[in-house]
Amino acid sequence: METIAQRQVDALLDKYGESHRNPANELIHVICIPAIIFSFLGLLWSLHPLAALAITIISLIYYLRLSVSFALGMVLMSGFMLWMLSLLPQAHVLSISLAVFVVSWIGQFIGHKIEGKKPSFFDDLRFLLIGPLFVLAILYRRMHIAY
Repeated sequence: METIAQRQVDALLDKYGESHRNPANELIHVICIPAIIFSFLGLLWSLHPLAALAITIISLIYYLRLSVSFALGMVLMSGFMLWMLSLLPQAHVLSISLAVFVVSWIGQFIGHKIEGKKPSFFDDLRFLLIGPLFVLAILYRRMHIAY
């Protein structure tokens, strides 16, 4: 079963990588994707912290089906982000999250303008969940962590 899941994650990352080959676009994604995740969780948090937690758990189930190693990385990343949100004054979470969300998406589209290719999620919405794994894959390769 692990072999099948590994091939699926590799295929998704390969397809995602097709529109993320330019080093400037890759760097923008490494910065903006975590910011988008943080701000999206913040938008949910502003509705109710349990909404952010529920979406996190649902996404972690998807990641676990793709790769245990990636799921563990996402647990650490999303856990850290949820902890950071818990430290912010509730009255400011929405405005901060909205600002980060907008600026980060602008960055993403600038990256794709540089790349000359449209964002992957225009073809398949699953790539909204694969983007964070793309960033983790870059980190994992540098740290020689298998995924």
